[in-house]
Amino acid sequence: MDRALYLAMSGGTQVMNAQGIHANNLANVATTGFRADFEQARSMQVNGDYYPSRVYAMTENPGTRMERGVMIETGRDMDIAIQGDGFIAAMDETGQEVYTRAGDLQLTPSGQLVTGTGLPVLGSAGPVFLPPLDALHVGADGTISFIPQGGDATQTTSIGQIKLVNTDAENLTKGNDGLLRTKNGEPLDADNNVKVISGFLEGSNVNAVEEMTEIMELARRFEMNIKVMDSVRQNATASAKVLER
Repeated sequence: MDRALYLAMSGGTQVMNAQGIHANNLANVATTGFRADFEQARSMQVNGDYYPSRVYAMTENPGTRMERGVMIETGRDMDIAIQGDGFIAAMDETGQEVYTRAGDLQLTPSGQLVTGTGLPVLGSAGPVFLPPLDALHVGADGTISFIPQGGDATQTTSIGQIKLVNTDAENLTKGNDGLLRTKNGEPLDADNNVKVISGFLEGSNVNAVEEMTEIMELARRFEMNIKVMDSVRQNATASAKVLER
């Protein structure tokens, strides 16, 4: 295969993969607590039976942007947002502990406290379950207080504490489901220094303008790769015709 054609094809594939990362970021510009992904490309050597003289472009996700999103006031008691650094602990479908900044909490018909996507929220002793209630409040330290169904403010009861954790960003990795996990697979210990505020949600940290600009730039780069491939084919056709004479 012509070297220029090979490089153009490899570059085109890299651009499409990069487009996918930025398109996913843009699609989650309004997702509560979402963390944008970075992308980069690097040259990888093509190994085989012959002399390794060729490379291809590989797109990879080198990390996740951990900057905080904007705080959005909702006035809803079951909406909470992390103040500063830290995460809310939850459990994924496999039973593994995961971490999120999305605090749009919900109650299932059975009284289980879950995230907006239905993942069980963890307390100090596992998933949190609540009895029938009329009102619920989450304190700054994650303590859950509620008024029993049919009761009044004088019967406010505390039941457990949401597990709040914190660690350095390099200890975490983001999965395809948008959730964060520890790289070694071990759960984090609760951190009493992490605080939340009730009645607020943290928005996505995606910058829509930056993502749109990057997507347009990648589209131009893809068009350039297509033009290179067309030029190579045209040159090959012209050369073949010359040899036929």
